[in-house]
Parts: sequence; C-alpha cells; structure tokens
Amino acid sequence: MSGPYVIRGSVALPEAELSWRFSKSSGPGGQHVNTTDSQVELRFDLARTSALPQVWKERALERLGTRLRDGVLTVRAGEHRSQWRNRETAAVRMASLLAEATAPPGPARKARKVSRGAKERRLRSKRMRGDVKRGRQGKGWD
Repeated sequence: MSGPYVIRGSVALPEAELSWRFSKSSGPGGQHVNTTDSQVELRFDLARTSALPQVWKERALERLGTRLRDGVLTVRAGEHRSQWRNRETAAVRMASLLAEATAPPGPARKARKVSRGAKERRLRSKRMRGDVKRGRQGKGWD
C-alpha cells in the first residue's frame, strides 16, 4: 500500500488490524484474468479495534450495523486488472466508509411554521384536482 489511510484527523487505518484476502476477479483482463488473484477483500474488525476512539467506535458500530458481520467490516474491490490497484481502491473505500460512519451528527432540525403561501398553493392545487375530477362526472363519461 502507498501509506497510511487517514480516517479523520490523526486517526488512520492500522495496517496490523487489516486482513487481506485475494481471489480471481470477474472483471476485465482476457486470458490473464483466469490465472491471477486480482480481486481484493479487505476486512477490518471494528468491534475489537483499539485504533479508534471509543465514541467513534460506538458511532460506527451503530451506523454500519447492517454492513457488519460479527463486528467485522468487509470491503471488496475488483474493478482493476492489477491486484495492487484493487488494494488501493479497497483501502481508500474502507477509510472513506469509516470517516463517514464516525462523523459527528449534524445539527438537529428546527421545526418551522408552514408559510401562508405554501398553504395556499397546496389548497389551490387540491381545488384544481377536485375540479378536474368533477369535470369527468358529466355527460359522455359513462
């Protein structure tokens, strides 16, 4: 790999906690694709890691709950012909996924009053739709 993949701030993906697996890719490559293991599967044990602050870890476990299997986050990459490029792609994808999952929540939504114009537009469109339907009840529509 070409270096540490920063999640956010000074926190990076720890190389020692990453598990790599390689398999034959279904992507481009012609005859060469049948002989090389170019598809990459990158696994990161999110539940047992000590590289992330506890708050980030809890937030990531909650947000990525559907993507985790026994607390392990898995990312696959097989778009490129070379294993090295697929490794780079998988690591970048993992780092961005963790950065998004550990981001602090946004500001709470403030409830606002519906404007008078919006109410009038809604009621006008309802009246117009009712007029259209009433117009279909006349002669010749039976």
